[in-house]
Amino acid sequence: MKKFWNTIVAKFNSVGDKNDGAMPLTMRNYILLLVGAVVIVLGFVLMSGGGKATPEEFHYEIFSWRRITLAPILVIAGFAFEIYAILKRF
Repeated sequence: MKKFWNTIVAKFNSVGDKNDGAMPLTMRNYILLLVGAVVIVLGFVLMSGGGKATPEEFHYEIFSWRRITLAPILVIAGFAFEIYAILKRF
């Protein structure tokens, strides 16, 4: 696992573009923005579901720990990471 992580970090550090100095956001910033967007989407996917087709039935699975706690934390963390990705200077 450590070798895999080192490979990912090395590829991230080697990403660059000849116009990075002239642009407000570099290629690394865009990669971090993409990671943040994936975390936000994952949070919304974890939040979805739990409803039934008929409104006469009520199921308590909409109040699961995943939908009430984990998913909102992921969404907020994703937005916080997006802010970090925009403000980070490489």
